Amino acid sequence: MTAKNVLAIVFCTASVVSLSQAPLGYASARGAPQTQPAPPQVARRIGTIKSIDGTTITLTPDSGSDVTVIVQSATRISRIAPGETNPKNVAPIQLQDLQVGDLIRVFGKASDDGKSISASSIIALKRSDVEAHRQQDLQDWQKRGIGGLVSTVDAASGTVTISVTGFGASKSIAVHTTKDTAIRRYAPDSIKFDDAKASALEEIHSGDQLRARGDRSADGSELAAVEIVSGTFRNIAGTVSAVDPGASSISVQDLLSRKTVVVRVTAESQLRQLPAEMAQRIAMRLKAAAGGSAGAASGAAANVNSSNGQNVQPAASSGAMRPGGGGLGGGRGGPPDFQQMLSRVPASTLTDLHKGDVVLIVSTQGTTSGGGTVITLVSGVEPILQAAPNVGQAMMLAPWSLGAPAEAGSQ
Repeated sequence: MTAKNVLAIVFCTASVVSLSQAPLGYASARGAPQTQPAPPQVARRIGTIKSIDGTTITLTPDSGSDVTVIVQSATRISRIAPGETNPKNVAPIQLQDLQVGDLIRVFGKASDDGKSISASSIIALKRSDVEAHRQQDLQDWQKRGIGGLVSTVDAASGTVTISVTGFGASKSIAVHTTKDTAIRRYAPDSIKFDDAKASALEEIHSGDQLRARGDRSADGSELAAVEIVSGTFRNIAGTVSAVDPGASSISVQDLLSRKTVVVRVTAESQLRQLPAEMAQRIAMRLKAAAGGSAGAASGAAANVNSSNGQNVQPAASSGAMRPGGGGLGGGRGGPPDFQQMLSRVPASTLTDLHKGDVVLIVSTQGTTSGGGTVITLVSGVEPILQAAPNVGQAMMLAPWSLGAPAEAGSQ
């Protein structure tokens, strides 16, 4: 559970408590309860403190423009510890105890234009506590997290079955949920874990990428989930047809659909250029793991010639995420840990890409008004696609390379 989730629970509970403690109207002379006027609408804002100037706080919310918070003499300010969800367990503090970077939730009266709010109460999480809580989350995702491609969803039993694909083998894992399981879903064009919104089991569909955190059964075939995050992502194996640095976009000829796909690159996109020798080593490992039969059996698959004349086989259009864990090489004699390898490869930039380069991309699904956003892009992958044309790139490029489960899953 993230620090923002903790704050959300506290604030929702606090609202219920305040309403339940509201005084009832006195009985009238005729014994009927008096009609009470509707309480004024209370505005809520959550975000990070950008600056403090006297009794004015500039708040940067998760989305939208900054908000000016006016602290009054009667404003109640308190601090809560990470993980604490009981609104009664808060410690009163003073305005001077707040610092830039603290995460706060503000209740009060908003101005007509919504640009400012006169605070009646503020609950805060220290910046250092937020970071510590985040690190704990990352470690827990790494320790107890698994990821895969959704096979089936049984809303009645609260179970999602995912397929976790390794080199040459797949394993089905039943992820069990309860009413207490936190379920979240990525936005169509978001690559941030913190942007994932509260969701429900019914929104998870076959083919989605899913990562869950919880306790595994002894045989590893089941997991009791405390948290789930899912999303629909695009996996693209293609040849770069154009690079537009001005628009921060790449046009890619999808090797499967033969259609041109335009994806955006942001500062948070992970771009990597595999050195030739590393690509060859990975290709040899994949070919050995497949026993040499997969490539021969797929010889009739669609082929695309890259600009340098090499015969390139497309990777599968979808596949299961590979859970994190294991060191580089996956242990002696084990399969290579592609995410570990990527983490040690120097980052590349948009200008390093050229027309004719063959790339593997994991991107957001995108919206009807625009293409997806690159999560991970790896170039220099021709030998890998030649060696293992049927290996889904999602197995190698898990789309959790950003945010909490991303960092945990890529360890």
